[in-house]
Parts: sequence; structure tokens; C-alpha cells
Amino acid sequence: MINLKTNYLGIELKNPIIVGASNLVTDVANLKAAEEAGAAAIVYKSLFEEQIHLENFEMGNQLDEYNDRNAEMIRLFPSMEHAGPQEYLYKLRKAKEVLNIPLIGSLNATYFETWLEYAKLIEDTGVNAIELNFYSIPKDFNKDEKDIVNEQITIVKEIKKILNIPVSVKLSPFYTNILKVVAAMDKAGADGFVLFNRMFQPDIDLEKETIYSPFNLSTDNDNRLAMRFAGLLFDRINADICSSSGILSGLDALKMIMAGADTVQVVSTLYRHKISHIATILEDMTSWLESKNYKTLKDIRGKLSEKNTKDPFVYKRAQYIDLLLKSGNLLKTYRLR
Repeated sequence: MINLKTNYLGIELKNPIIVGASNLVTDVANLKAAEEAGAAAIVYKSLFEEQIHLENFEMGNQLDEYNDRNAEMIRLFPSMEHAGPQEYLYKLRKAKEVLNIPLIGSLNATYFETWLEYAKLIEDTGVNAIELNFYSIPKDFNKDEKDIVNEQITIVKEIKKILNIPVSVKLSPFYTNILKVVAAMDKAGADGFVLFNRMFQPDIDLEKETIYSPFNLSTDNDNRLAMRFAGLLFDRINADICSSSGILSGLDALKMIMAGADTVQVVSTLYRHKISHIATILEDMTSWLESKNYKTLKDIRGKLSEKNTKDPFVYKRAQYIDLLLKSGNLLKTYRLR
């Protein structure tokens, strides 16, 4: 009997498959479907403070649109305030009520004070953990990169002081030395790291000559960066490791675990193959482990990490030199001429 149990953020999970944050999980029916298909935990869609500010601005414009039309009617609508994060918190509570598996809240705030305020509000909904959704798009030429990183580290440290639930950090790969950032956040108390945040990039429609934001699903090759850093971080930090992006199959999940991950997050593959695909992922993992005579995930976790691999350069940049020397094989394989 294959045992797929693992631990993540101090929580025992029946297997390593976590449904990542997306619009999929905002539907109660999808939540139950994911649980029935075998998901071990679910990350609820992020609370984006930026979206709250945008909605508040739009509501204000709509309420004020017909003001001052004549002297006897200064305001058409009564004064009203935007509900802030209350709608999100209400849906998060409802999601927690219908699930029997762990639910993880997710947060991306704008200001230092609201990171702490909203994190506490999310904890109060009864979720099992919270995921801090960190990213920073450079817009200011004069802002020092150290200021951005130090602020994020401070946010982790201060949130850990006020919360009683585990805290994970979802990072983008765009740091000069992400290993140092992870080490600092690990020291600040982060219980886990999600590698990596999938950033949406703008595209240009040449026909319409406009910029738009396509909804681009990940592909199987997108998992290699997360695999590299899972391998580099294994047994080097106290926090747990969750690999994200490009986890499309059970074999993809197994690769991440062999590199050093404790769990993986899946989203794109569920859009492509439906939520029931979780069951197929678990079946494929079980079949592979049986074929190799492994009994548990502990038997393979970190087996091919940097710490345990026999090749000292496999996770290092020097590997690229080796690939260049063998580039002739590519010419033969693809017959470019």
C-alpha cells in the first residue's frame, strides 16, 4: 500500500497535491469537486488590496456622476462606503465551512499596515494557514532593490508575531539572489515557500494595435525553474517547500518531490483537463512508486537534490557550458540543415 502522506506548514496532508489560488476555487461546487477528486488542500483566490482600491474608486465615480446637476439636488445618491475586504472574507468563511480538507487563505496587500490588518482578518475566518503573495513590478527607477526586499522580510516577521496559523510565502523568481531572500524570510519565521508566483505578462495585438493581458496557462517546461530551486533549497532551510507552475501530471509532481519539494500546487492542468484530473495525478504517482518499489514519499524526497546528487554541477550554471558543448546533438536531432 503506497502512502502519499506529507507535511506542509506543520499540517499533515493525505497527499502532496494542493489546488493553487485561482478563480476556480471561488465556486463552491469546484471546491467540493477538488476535495472529492483527492486534493489534499486548497489555496483560496488571493485578496488583492489593489482591487479593493479600484472598486472603491469606481463606486465613488458612479455615485458622484450625477451630483451638482442643479441647485436643488446636490447629490443623487446617499453617501456609502465600499465594504473593503468584507465580501472576500465572507466567501472565505463559506469555503471553509464546506471543506473537510485544509483551506489556505492568500493575501496581496499594498501598504505595510494593511498587510497586517488583512492577514489578521483572514486568520479570523478559520483558515488553516495563510499564503503571502509577494511580487513587485519595478516602476520607480530610483527605488533601491534592498528597500523592496527588506520591506517584505519585515512583513513576514511582523505577521508571524500577530498570527497563530502557519504562514507561507509565494515568491516570484525575480530577485538578484533568491536564495538569500529565502534564507532571510526563513529566519524571519516563514513556515513555507511557494516556488514560484506565475506573473502575467502583457502582449500586443498587432491587428488592433493595442496592448492586452492574455490568460496564459503554464506548460510542462515551466516547472524547471521551481525544480532547480527546490533542489538547491532542500535541507538548507527550516521551512517547507511547495513547487508551483508547470505541474501538469503525476510525473511532474514526483520530479518536484525528488528535487526536494514537500508539496506541489496545480492550477493550469485543472483548467485543461477538469478538476477530476487530480485523481489521475494521484493514480499516476501511485503507479510509478509501485513500479519502483517505493512505499512512501519520504523514500524519494530530496533524493535528487543538490545535497544528494552525485553531480556537483547539475544545479549550477556551469551545466550550461556542458550543454553548449553538446549543442551538436541538437543539430542532429532537429536537422536544421
